[in-house]
Amino acid sequence: MSDRISVERRSANMARIRGKDTSPELRTRKAAHSMGLRFRLHRRDLPGKPDLVFPKYRTAIFVHGCFWHQHAACKRASRPKSNRDYWDRKLKRNVERDAAAINALAASGWHVGVIWECQTTDEAVLVSEIEAILSR
Repeated sequence: MSDRISVERRSANMARIRGKDTSPELRTRKAAHSMGLRFRLHRRDLPGKPDLVFPKYRTAIFVHGCFWHQHAACKRASRPKSNRDYWDRKLKRNVERDAAAINALAASGWHVGVIWECQTTDEAVLVSEIEAILSR
């Protein structure tokens, strides 16, 4: 199936997708800060550059978009119908890269947690998720 929009328009759409300071990440940071937690952002010296790093707890949190990181059984993790080969490869590679980063962090003694985009819409769920990750 061919794409319904032009190559130029698709390129413009893709260029607007951010890797840092996304809405789910900002909601997670706000919730963690309101809990009295202090953290570092996007530490480049750690595998995968975790979104939030809590050095005191030796814990790293990734805030993943459900689509881009393929959250299992989430309606936001659907695959595009056009250009399937490209999207299958791209999204599979994202999942593999996530697993490699999590394994590398765990191997170096870090506790790792993932907060999904769909978990950030309800603040109570988000706070309990952060607490659960930090209590491990």
